[in-house]
Amino acid sequence: MKFMTTWSARPGTLREAVSRFLAGRGAPGEGVKLLGRWHSTDLSVGYSLFESDDPAALYKSAAPWADIMDLKSVLVIEDDEAGPALASVFKS
Repeated sequence: MKFMTTWSARPGTLREAVSRFLAGRGAPGEGVKLLGRWHSTDLSVGYSLFESDDPAALYKSAAPWADIMDLKSVLVIEDDEAGPALASVFKS
């Protein structure tokens, strides 16, 4: 399963978030594979795409950041999966 996480530093925590990231603490934990990570150019938000068969492992990877970051994760699918489902529901 793929999960898209958006994240933003809470007010006053950007320096701590950068410090943790530069120290290598941005890697996901066991059972979670990072497929990509993007940072907005204004430093207001970031996006991470993860793959895991264990939502609890994703939760565990997010927990160390919960004190300084607002995190939102959603289960996502790709176009090749969405297309057939949409076609079956929205037949003309």
